[in-house]
Amino acid sequence: MQRIDLFVSEREVDRVCKALRQAGAPGWSVMRHVTGSGEGGEISEAMDFSGLGANAHIVVFCEVTQLEPMRQLVQPILRRFGGVGFVSSAERF
Repeated sequence: MQRIDLFVSEREVDRVCKALRQAGAPGWSVMRHVTGSGEGGEISEAMDFSGLGANAHIVVFCEVTQLEPMRQLVQPILRRFGGVGFVSSAERF
């Protein structure tokens, strides 16, 4: 089983979830108002007030065979609107 972690602007959550649905994702979880620090700098909670700095974390668990269709539909969104994605192995607990 694979785990996909996507970090995107909250404004793009619906667009990304629509692409995941179209690609056949079995389901996902969305956590909004994610803050932290990374290559793009620090996102502070103070930026949430304007909505300009609010990010979301989308987690998808899927089979290896489902990765490529999701990648093909989600990567263009990440390139155009910003965001990052990571894939890792997952084992059912």
